[in-house]
Order: sequence, then structure tokens, then C-alpha cells
Amino acid sequence: MKAVKTSLNANGRVVIPAAFRRALGIAPGDAVDLRLQGTEVRLRPARVALEEARKLVRAHVPRGESLVDELIAERKKEARREFRRT
Repeated sequence: MKAVKTSLNANGRVVIPAAFRRALGIAPGDAVDLRLQGTEVRLRPARVALEEARKLVRAHVPRGESLVDELIAERKKEARREFRRT
């Protein structure tokens, strides 16, 4: 897709051309991830950023383990300790 020129409006907003929105699979109201890289602004759908984060976590969690289950177990254990103190 070729580059296009646009400008900021009085509120500091910029319009993302329809062809770009279609290519990214985003629509009005969708969450996006903005990142400043040097003098450039990188925009991507938030779902893409989330999936990259999930892949990173998966690479460090052994197969068959659940971080969610571990967190819930830790919270229950802490709640039991707190309950005993009162």
C-alpha cells in the first residue's frame, strides 16, 4: 500500500484512510496500540499487540501449566491467611 499525506485537525486528530483501516481490519471504536519509534508513530490493532504478548508469555510457560490457575491458587492461599489473622 502506498503512503498518503494527511494532516492533523485542530484537536490533534488524524484520519486513517479507509483503505488503511480495511487492511488493518479496524473500524471506528476499535482499540489500537500506538508506539513512538524514533520520529515515527506505529499504529496496530490492539488485538495484534495482545496476541504478540500472549506468544511471548507462552514461550516462557511450560506446556500444561496455567498462569491463571497459579494466580487464583495464590490469591486463595493469601485470602485464607488473611482470614486467619482476623
